[in-house]
Amino acid sequence: MTLNNLSPNEGARKAKKRVGRGPGSGLGKTAGRGHKGARSRSGYTAKPGFEGGQMPLHRRLPKRGFTNTFKTSYKIISLSDLERFEDGATIDRQALLDAGLITERDTLVKVLANGEISKKVQVEVDKVSQGAQEKIIAAGGTVKE
Repeated sequence: MTLNNLSPNEGARKAKKRVGRGPGSGLGKTAGRGHKGARSRSGYTAKPGFEGGQMPLHRRLPKRGFTNTFKTSYKIISLSDLERFEDGATIDRQALLDAGLITERDTLVKVLANGEISKKVQVEVDKVSQGAQEKIIAAGGTVKE
């Protein structure tokens, strides 16, 4: 077997449909596009969701609820995540960025009481849950919001 006698398996490759090549081809004259109408014309593109004039699905479905544009969302940090810092460390937004716990500088941060903390740390973030605050103070740390 050499490169010049390689060929794909029988039926693996289908011949390209050649339209507009005369009546004998079965796809002559209108080239399989039918008569008149938008789809028969060159340059036709249907808008996404267009269903031929029928009421589109996205307009048939009922609308529910709303999105509050003034909502504030916080990046959640667990107490167990703060265990990686040294004893006496100040944990602020920059320290969390350096540790890879948050990815954006302007993210709002909230500490939740998931897990335990045994180190004395000074926490300076946007919000701290009451349970987390009690655990941090019990471990000898301080909380500043």
